[in-house]
Amino acid sequence: MRSRVVRSGLLILLWLLQQSTQAQTFRPWQWVKQMAGQFVSDTASPAKPRFLLYPTIAYAPETSLELGISSVYLYHAKNDYEKNRLSEAQLFGFVTLLGQYGLNLDHALYGDDDRYFFLGKGRLQKFPLLYYGIGPNTSGSNSATVDALNIQLRERVLRKIRPNFFGGIEADFQRLSSVNFHQPEDGNPYPLPLGGTGSTNIGLGLGLVYDNRHNVMNVRDGFFAEVAYLNYNRAWGSNLNFTNVNVDLRLYRPVREQQVLAWQAFGSFQNGNVPFNQLALLGGEMLMRGYYAGRYRDKNYVATQLEYRFLPLPFSKRLGAAAFVAAGTVAPKIGAFQIKNILPTGGFGVRYFLYPKKDIFLRLDVGFTREGPGFYIFTGESF
Repeated sequence: MRSRVVRSGLLILLWLLQQSTQAQTFRPWQWVKQMAGQFVSDTASPAKPRFLLYPTIAYAPETSLELGISSVYLYHAKNDYEKNRLSEAQLFGFVTLLGQYGLNLDHALYGDDDRYFFLGKGRLQKFPLLYYGIGPNTSGSNSATVDALNIQLRERVLRKIRPNFFGGIEADFQRLSSVNFHQPEDGNPYPLPLGGTGSTNIGLGLGLVYDNRHNVMNVRDGFFAEVAYLNYNRAWGSNLNFTNVNVDLRLYRPVREQQVLAWQAFGSFQNGNVPFNQLALLGGEMLMRGYYAGRYRDKNYVATQLEYRFLPLPFSKRLGAAAFVAAGTVAPKIGAFQIKNILPTGGFGVRYFLYPKKDIFLRLDVGFTREGPGFYIFTGESF
């Protein structure tokens, strides 16, 4: 069972109508376009905060039709866009025809002169997760379905040590509850994994970040590096004891005018009694696009990706494009990674600039894998 998610902003539909020579025929749409114009207007000063709000439509086999609202808040500390970086907070809420729901929050907030850096995310989701087993050689022919309420809150509170270099504390709270583990209708049943009846885990640790990016949502030149350590322990309320180390490296270089070459290398390394829902997950809309997030999972995961971006295309002020390739794999131990288990993926996408003065756009990507394609539409680049 594949996840083929297409999260489509109404703004893209409106743009297509605007380009159509027959758009004048549909007068009701003309009114809708005028009402939505406030969200793509580029007349405001880049120093002022900007709030975008737009409806979204999505579909996935595990959720059916999904309707939601997306919002993005953008600002510079003290409204100084020449000195301070662009801070952004994204909130997305949705419901589905199957009675499922979710609320996602992501933010990267910089204080004046980068004195503080708050980087985090929140997830409250009630919809099925697909489970294919653990390890690099699981079959995609059948999957278990895990109905559960999933809550995650992760926050990094970092202080500037030197220019572009931050250090501080990290905390992660994850709770999986109201779990119903549905075995596949065809094929052999899966053994109930660790945490298969639910768990609550709290991780505390430290992090170091080097970040000279000026716009997190669309980086044109810069370098980002993070090393994070989290310890989940019964002493502070976790059901299980385990540790997690994440390493994330990202490099961005301008090649020609309005063209960017971006590279990322990522590793997640865990030790101890890790519940199945907190294992490293291969796939998703950020890295290894084309694979369902969790199609492969294990304690250890390494991946890398390379992307070439045209922002925008030479013949347009609003349209851009990108092409990407990636490779990655999972393993139960660091010494168990094998070349034969490396999975390739690649694809391309288009970009539509919502607010050029703050360099913010919607992206539509399609990733191709040996198991089929996956589709994604989100605000901002994948990395």
